[in-house]
Amino acid sequence: MRTERARKAAERYDSRIAEAGDGARIAYVRPAPSNGTPVVLLPGGPGLASVFLYHRLRKHAVVRGLDVLMMEHRGVGLSRMHRDDRELTVPEVTVEAAADDLAAVLDREGVERAVVYGTSYGSYLAQVFGVRHPGRVAGMVLDSPVLSAADRDTVREYRRELLLHGRGRLPALVREVLAAGAPDGHGAAGVGGVVQVVHEFAGPETLERLLEARLRGRAGRTWQWIASLGAGEREGRNQPFVAEFDLVAGITHGTLGFGANPDGLPLDPQQAFAAAAAHPDAPPFRGDPVDLPAALPTFTWPTAVVSGARDLRTPRPIAERAVSLLSRATLVDLPSNGHSAMDTHQLAALHVAHHVRNGDLDGLLRRSHRIDALPRRGPSGMLGPAIRAAVRLGL
Repeated sequence: MRTERARKAAERYDSRIAEAGDGARIAYVRPAPSNGTPVVLLPGGPGLASVFLYHRLRKHAVVRGLDVLMMEHRGVGLSRMHRDDRELTVPEVTVEAAADDLAAVLDREGVERAVVYGTSYGSYLAQVFGVRHPGRVAGMVLDSPVLSAADRDTVREYRRELLLHGRGRLPALVREVLAAGAPDGHGAAGVGGVVQVVHEFAGPETLERLLEARLRGRAGRTWQWIASLGAGEREGRNQPFVAEFDLVAGITHGTLGFGANPDGLPLDPQQAFAAAAAHPDAPPFRGDPVDLPAALPTFTWPTAVVSGARDLRTPRPIAERAVSLLSRATLVDLPSNGHSAMDTHQLAALHVAHHVRNGDLDGLLRRSHRIDALPRRGPSGMLGPAIRAAVRLGL
C-alpha cells in the first residue's frame, strides 16, 4: 500500500531520484529548472516531508521567477528506501548524511552552486551543508535559525524573562494561570504549550485575552483545542508523506536533544518532547556533530537571517548571535511573525530568497517591514486568525 501511494505521489509531483553515496534513494523536485542559480528549500522538523507538503510554496516560487529545488529528507516520505529495496535504519539517518544527500541532488541536476534556504531544523541542516560543501553555496537564508542543541538554554531564559519573570500584564497573567492550575490537566507543561502557540500565531494581545478568559472560567474549548495542536509531533506519530518521525529519531533526540534534561519548571521548551525522549527506544542524546557557532565566521557567502518577533522556539537572541558570527549577514525582522516564515509567511520567505539570490542584502534591510506586511500564505498561515476568532467569541 505504501509503495503504491509513493508511486502515485511521485508521478503527481514529478519527483526524481538521486542516489546518495551510501545507496539511499533521495527523492527531490525541481518544477522550473533554469540556467540561473537555484534556491534549495529545506523544511524544518526533523521529519517534515517536502514533495507533497510544500507543493503550493513551489507554485508561488515559480510564479515569482524562482528556480526552486526541494529534496525529501532521508528517512521521510519518498526517501525512506535504500537501493537494495530495504528501508533505511535510524543509524543511517544523520544530519551529516542528509547534507551529503543535498550535494548528490545538486550533482544529479548539474548544479554547481545554489542558494540554500533552511528553516528551523532546516537551517541547522543548511549550516552543516555549508561546512561540508562550502563550494556549493552561493548564498544562504537561515529562517528561525538553530545553531546548537545548547540553544535550549537560551530559549528557556528568553521565554521565562518575557512571559514569567517580567513586569507587565502578560507575565502577571501567566503567573496567575500557573498558580491556578492548568485547565487541561497537564500542569505547567500544558500552560507552556498553549502560551507558545498563541503567542507565536496570534500575538501577545490575543494571549492576554485568552488567559483572562481562562481565569474567569471561560474559553475552555478553545484552550483544549490549542493544547491538542502538535500532539502528533510530540508523540512521534507518523502522517505518511507529510510528517514522519520514526527514522529521524537519531537527529531529533540524539543530535538536537529534543526532550533531553527537562528542568521541570514552567515554560521549559524541553518538556513537550520529554516523554518521547525518555522512551526506551529513543536514541540517547549525544550532541552536535559540528560546532556551528565556530564554523559560521568561515562562511563567505551572503546570508539573510530571518527572525519573527513572536518566535518562542528559536527566539531573537539566537538570530542575533548568528548575525554577529557571520561575516556577510543581515537580520530580516518580521515584527508580526512567529516561527518559520517558510511555513507561516511564504511570500515573505520567497522575497527574502529572491534578494539573497540577487546578492541584495542591503535591499532586504531596507524592505523588511514591507516584506512582513505581505499577504499571509502557508500551511499554518490561517491558524492565527482562527485562534483570534475563537478567543474573541469566548468559545
